[in-house]
Amino acid sequence: VQLVESGGGFVQPGGSLRLTCAASGFAFSTFGMGWARQVPGKGLEWVAELYANTDTVYPDSVKGRFTISRDNVEKTLYLQMNNLKPEDTAVYYCYVGTWSDDYWGQGTQVTVSS
Repeated sequence: VQLVESGGGFVQPGGSLRLTCAASGFAFSTFGMGWARQVPGKGLEWVAELYANTDTVYPDSVKGRFTISRDNVEKTLYLQMNNLKPEDTAVYYCYVGTWSDDYWGQGTQVTVSS
């Protein structure tokens, strides 16, 4: 299993970014996937989950601003982030929970600052 995130960067408050997670090594459309983030010195915070049946869930901190989606043909997971705030600054990771284990990407840095 391999998960490779991209799309992070520096953006001003109120701006947008789209993160991409390219997946391989498992039956992509079978499993739910998600995104989580981590600030140095703090724990991992879940930010979006997309179930195999296409249901989505978000914590209140990002609801209405973040949208998770997937392309089962391209085997890619996305996170559209709008109206970004400084508190969204973190390393963002995509993950998948398969029958055998959970897998994580290497992360991509998102920095929101004026």
